[in-house]
Amino acid sequence: MYMGSLVLTWWAALIGLAVAIILILKKLNPVYSLLLGAVIGSLIGGANLVQTIDILIKGSQSVMGTVLRVLAAGMLAGVMMESGSADTLARAIVSKFGDRFALFALALATMIITAVGVFIPVAVLIVAPIALEVGKRMNFSKLSLLVALSGGGKAGNIISPNPNTIAAAKGFNVELSQVMIADFIPAVIALIVTVLLATLIRKRGSAVLDADLENLTQAAADDDKKLPSLGASLVTPVLAIVLLLLNPLGSIFHIAALTTINLDAMYVLPFAAVVGALAMGQGKQLSEFARSGIARMTDVVLILIGAGAIGATITSSDLPNQIINLIKASGMSGTLLAPISGILMAAATASTSTGVILATGSFSKAILGFGVNPIAAAAMVHTGGIVIDHLPHGNYFHVTANAMHMDISERSHAIVYESLVGLSATITATVLYGFLHFMF
Repeated sequence: MYMGSLVLTWWAALIGLAVAIILILKKLNPVYSLLLGAVIGSLIGGANLVQTIDILIKGSQSVMGTVLRVLAAGMLAGVMMESGSADTLARAIVSKFGDRFALFALALATMIITAVGVFIPVAVLIVAPIALEVGKRMNFSKLSLLVALSGGGKAGNIISPNPNTIAAAKGFNVELSQVMIADFIPAVIALIVTVLLATLIRKRGSAVLDADLENLTQAAADDDKKLPSLGASLVTPVLAIVLLLLNPLGSIFHIAALTTINLDAMYVLPFAAVVGALAMGQGKQLSEFARSGIARMTDVVLILIGAGAIGATITSSDLPNQIINLIKASGMSGTLLAPISGILMAAATASTSTGVILATGSFSKAILGFGVNPIAAAAMVHTGGIVIDHLPHGNYFHVTANAMHMDISERSHAIVYESLVGLSATITATVLYGFLHFMF
């Protein structure tokens, strides 16, 4: 609660959130949309001009811990994307499994590349040329190829040190590695569902044409000359994952030396990135990698600030208590608020990161008010964020359409399959952690 005894009205907070979402849908800059929604909600709710500014400032300050970790993740993302290591991993995976398991290999490659810190749109862009080559050779439709890539990316996105996972962790004050571990089983289920769906529709939709492969052969040849070795490419992701898992593994196996290390993502991700760059012999490019990483994180950081403001408007109102009372009166399990909030916020913003940020900032108090375990809550909100985050009003929809040489109509046909993949992960997380209390 902000400004002493000031409590904003619940309906004003909802109006502020609705205004922010509507403005985002109208293509106004998301940061300004969130800030305007926060201002309108605070003023309508009973705050004066000074109190409104105080709410916005304190809300923005509350996300600074997440901002620092997101910026740290930028270094890892920059190294993985700009060094060529992500490309090396993708080619190695697809080559290893061969044509017989081509769709599985494509989904797994996108999953792993996203899981090691590459943004999902970038992961799809990296694997798309390989997918088109495989699709032409195996006579797979572009629709099935896109479902394989997008579904694999979604599976990897919920176990990655990406901004959405960081936001889910910090929104419920748990460790990043704990969320990554909790989401592992849902991610595996999502991968399985992805491969099944892609296989079922492998002949549905348009085929890959020769025109889709133009310039790919020469580009691949040029890339092969520059790409680092597989061993060197693995240094960054393996080191990051091992270091992030030290604390949880210490707790599981009761190893006191590991539980007291407290290696935060703030330290681990840049360290792994630097070591990986040196292992690839690209230490001189670290400055370039850092610039690329910070550029890709800038939008996320700004959205975090805006989301902190709208989140503060909601948490300083009586909306969380009203939601708790409403759910109790309806007889519905309060546990379902976690996945539902993630699904709705990500759908409204067509973004996993923004959706998770909004869901945790706005509804974490209400979710925890039902006695939901914080790690379980983070896992359910996070998996909910990948159900319908691929709608046409977001960038991901259009980036992936261009990557696969699909028009808007054809790209739209994949939405239902992508949603089924995300829903499989959400249902798995909700059953395991919300109802069965697995691991807790």
